[in-house]
Amino acid sequence: MELESAMPKQIIIGRFEQELLFSCVRQFINNYCFSNRHCFADFDDTSSEYDSSVMAAKRSRSNFKNSDLCKIPPTKKYRRERNPKSDIGEVLDEEIWKEFPEVLFEAVIARLPIDAFFRVRTVCRKWNSLLESPSFTQQCTEIQRRSPWFYTATYANSGALYDPSSKRWYNRPCISSFPQQMILLFIASAGALLCFIDTVDMNFFVCNPFTGSNRGLPARRVRFQSQIAVGMAMNSRSGAYKIVWLGCDGEYGVYDSAINSWIQTGSMPPAIRLPLFLNSRSQAVCIGDDLYFMRSNPDGIVSYNTTSGSWSQLLIPLPPHLSDHTLAECDSRIILAGLLTKNAATCVCIWELQRMTLLWKEVDRMPNSLCLEFYGKVVRMACLGNRGLLMLSLKSGQMNRLVTYDVARREWEKQPGCALPRDGRRKRQLLALGTAFYPSLTAKA
Repeated sequence: MELESAMPKQIIIGRFEQELLFSCVRQFINNYCFSNRHCFADFDDTSSEYDSSVMAAKRSRSNFKNSDLCKIPPTKKYRRERNPKSDIGEVLDEEIWKEFPEVLFEAVIARLPIDAFFRVRTVCRKWNSLLESPSFTQQCTEIQRRSPWFYTATYANSGALYDPSSKRWYNRPCISSFPQQMILLFIASAGALLCFIDTVDMNFFVCNPFTGSNRGLPARRVRFQSQIAVGMAMNSRSGAYKIVWLGCDGEYGVYDSAINSWIQTGSMPPAIRLPLFLNSRSQAVCIGDDLYFMRSNPDGIVSYNTTSGSWSQLLIPLPPHLSDHTLAECDSRIILAGLLTKNAATCVCIWELQRMTLLWKEVDRMPNSLCLEFYGKVVRMACLGNRGLLMLSLKSGQMNRLVTYDVARREWEKQPGCALPRDGRRKRQLLALGTAFYPSLTAKA
């Protein structure tokens, strides 16, 4: 059955989407009207016309005030006494909605939760083609998604997306247009884009996990001679991004999406001690124009400025009894998360880098209620997202626990495990690799 190209007479979406859409419409119209002061009287006007109108209103009110004394005031109708079906029927009246401005439809749909858009776009062909609409793209770019989502690798070329606000998992093959024999490994992310590397040819690929937009990067002129770490930085205004790979031997390369080319390759300056023992369990973090990589022996951080193309190094000793540590960031602050093990007790601790002293200061620990089940056990930790909201995967044997930590609010919360269908049944996944990203319908790879 073909979908109508024009506005359908009867909207064929679920009741949840209906109520959500209509509430967004009402909220947007209210905000739109209140933001335009010309739609309302200026209550700060002290002109004579305003004073006379106010006095006239007071006199008219006093004339009929006494006649209303015998009227029974209206009683408030409780929510449970209302008929929601009749309310929705009135709202869905074609006569009401056929004159609704198209620009407001785009503005409302752009403000829906990101996962609801994929259900709304099935209403008609016109809504399905919104991704190609320049005005809808502009509406989406004006909305900042503050809460990140998480991507975790599950099987070859496939992954799962997790929305922490709704606590729901989604099965999503990120790059489905490439040959199945190609094995892609996730390595970095920036904004709404994910970066992968082919484990055989060592070529890079970038994709948007929501829209499926993807790109294969040009082949490099330099082959990898050692283990590498990869960081990704994005310009929020232009949407252009840079990818930086760094080898233990000091070799590096920089890709610029604005010109679709590798713009810089070379060796690190002599001031940085080589070889670099890069922390493979820690993802690079981006703060402003700087990318930060964690190194060891000696412990510290190596940074690259994506604007000037310069490298620098900070030697920072790690806290004692620390393992599985990883870098994170929140509000331009460099954060360190790791497992602190002493005797038989294991706990996740959070540190913040003090820029004046270049030392790590402990700022929080995971509550005892979440640590007790790991007492006396060998625990491994993996950070699946390191941007403000951390997703930590704690594994001991066949037990896998997911915990989020909000750095700004200092809140710990246990999250549901990932159970996705495979071979005709739902199987719980042991997650050890992932990242945080901000979902977007318009970001291009």
